[in-house]
Amino acid sequence: MKRFFQLSLTLMVVGALAACASSSPDVIQRGDAQRMAQVQDGVVLSVRNVVVDGSQSGIGAGVGGVVGAVGGYGASGVQREAQVLGVLAGVAGAAAGNVIERFATKEDAVEILVQLKGGDRRAIVQAKGAEVLVPGEAVIIVTTGGKVRVTKAPK
Repeated sequence: MKRFFQLSLTLMVVGALAACASSSPDVIQRGDAQRMAQVQDGVVLSVRNVVVDGSQSGIGAGVGGVVGAVGGYGASGVQREAQVLGVLAGVAGAAAGNVIERFATKEDAVEILVQLKGGDRRAIVQAKGAEVLVPGEAVIIVTTGGKVRVTKAPK
């Protein structure tokens, strides 16, 4: 029961961290609100599904390592054996936490190839949002503080 609780705690922490990070075009970061953005008109040439690889900030490994070490240490009554088991479980927990964080922060996205009015082309990768973009559709590219998103052009 104790191990189940520790694993659940690890998963909740990593899941909460993953929920904080979003590259969705439907979510505007607080720092980008009330900020002037550059807008360019274009037409969608192609859209393809891609996957944005998950991040490895080290938080998942840290949490997994601590939980593993505490669980491993508490699993044995013999002091020396408990220390060795704690170290081994800590290493295994760190590896598992790293994998869990990477998997939890991975997201489905689209790569959009856009031709601008002047003829230049741009490729933008963004998380899938509520809008579905199709080739031939008029779009605008919004650039705010170095971040770019593509959205349908107003009619």
